[in-house]
Amino acid sequence: MINTIFISCAVAIVSILIGGFVGYSIRKNKWEKAVQNAQNDAAHIIADAQTKAKAVQDEVEHQKQLTASLKKEAEDTKKEKILEAQEQIHQYRERIDSELNERRQEISKQENRLLQREDAIDHKDNLLDQKDAQLTQKENQVKQLQVKVSEKEQQADDLIAQRREKLYEVAKLDPSEAKKIILDDLSDQLITERAELIKESNEQVKAKADRFAQKVIIDAIQSSAADTVSEKTVAVVNLPNDDMKGRIIGREGRNIRSFEALTGVDLIIDDTPDVVVLSGFDPIRREVAKRALERLIKDGRIHPARIEEMVDKARKEVNDDIYEAGESALMELGIHKMHPELVKLLGRLKYRTSYGQNVLAHSIEVGKLTGVMAAELGLDEKIAVRAGLLHDIGKSIDHEIEGSHVEIGVELARKYHESDIVINAIAAHHDDVPKLSFIAELVVAADTISSARPGARSESLENYIKRLEELETIAKGHQGVSQAYAIQAGREIRVMVEPDKISDERTVILAREIKKQIEANMEYPGNIKVTVIREKRAIAIAK
Repeated sequence: MINTIFISCAVAIVSILIGGFVGYSIRKNKWEKAVQNAQNDAAHIIADAQTKAKAVQDEVEHQKQLTASLKKEAEDTKKEKILEAQEQIHQYRERIDSELNERRQEISKQENRLLQREDAIDHKDNLLDQKDAQLTQKENQVKQLQVKVSEKEQQADDLIAQRREKLYEVAKLDPSEAKKIILDDLSDQLITERAELIKESNEQVKAKADRFAQKVIIDAIQSSAADTVSEKTVAVVNLPNDDMKGRIIGREGRNIRSFEALTGVDLIIDDTPDVVVLSGFDPIRREVAKRALERLIKDGRIHPARIEEMVDKARKEVNDDIYEAGESALMELGIHKMHPELVKLLGRLKYRTSYGQNVLAHSIEVGKLTGVMAAELGLDEKIAVRAGLLHDIGKSIDHEIEGSHVEIGVELARKYHESDIVINAIAAHHDDVPKLSFIAELVVAADTISSARPGARSESLENYIKRLEELETIAKGHQGVSQAYAIQAGREIRVMVEPDKISDERTVILAREIKKQIEANMEYPGNIKVTVIREKRAIAIAK
């Protein structure tokens, strides 16, 4: 039993020793592997550190080289800038010296001019003294002549009185009969003298005024040359083919009825191939209808809902164009401030015509003409341009509300706080009220020039014939007129008079009377020339 225990203890001790040795061997192997791994890691870390250190050292060397290069470039740039600055200073000094020399020369020239002017003034003073002496001498001579004239007038009065008494004695007439003969003689003389005075005064006035007026008007026309624009009350839209007409009409005419109801314009579809006509007196509605129809044709989808959509888009585009047209007119004339509603009304004139003439183009032209003439005459150019531009503003809505375009224009100008001069120019440009300023007169003149230039306006045949007949009727209504002919499209009236009833001197007075009657009773563009012709023939036949 004791042996067994001893053996068991021995076996246990041996087992413990063997287990401890095996554990120790295993732990030793782990420690050796860990040490080996640590040594490998340390070797890798040392190698990486050496590589990075070398790279850092290379970078430091590169930075040193780059710094040296930059220092050299900076020194070179510094030297170049110093040289450039020295060169600029040298050039500046030379320029200053040159300017100083030029100024010295200019001052020297001015001094010479002043000396010459002083000499000229001295010379003129001497001449003025001489002229004063001559004028004094002439005044004395005039006084002497006045005394002599007074004496001769007294002698003439005495001789006339003596002649009158002798005439009474020789003619054996009583004073009333002699007075009648003398008055008849004086009447004929006065008519002759009156005609001569009228003719002479007209020539003098024309000689003084025509040249200046022509210069002012020619300058104004040249500076505001405008194209001739003629527009009608219809618009034509081209179609890609005749089948499109049926699509525009629609089933049972619903498309065309919808289009006419939305636009307020008549759509005329006739036998003309590939064409439809839009007819309407309102130019803005006509333009909206034209744009909408062109969009519908291009889109191809034509039905009431699509028509309404296209009409709304076209109306918005036209409204935008109207405002842009008004702003463009203001920019063209240099007007910088105007009420927005007035600008919009001004733009509406782009689609308004008068006798075939575009009213906006006409208004711009009148504004330019008025401004140039006002500048030449020393008046306020800005007010003149504004008055000329707005003189027909009432035509923008005269087809929508009652009243003449003059009355509507005056109300609009007052509503949007235009100046009194502009309001009076609008009110007086057709002579409805008195003109209160020279600018109103210039607006009338510019309006006449713009309307009367060839091709600016068209006129119906009926009005044209009526104007010619009225001209001839006025001329034939005067006593002594045998025939009257309106020629050159009504710009001249030639009047034939009976030579036994109208004398040569009387023709001047007759021409003036006909001119006044035409101005008072007729409305016409431009000028009308009145030519009175008198011819007397004496015929004798020798047998």
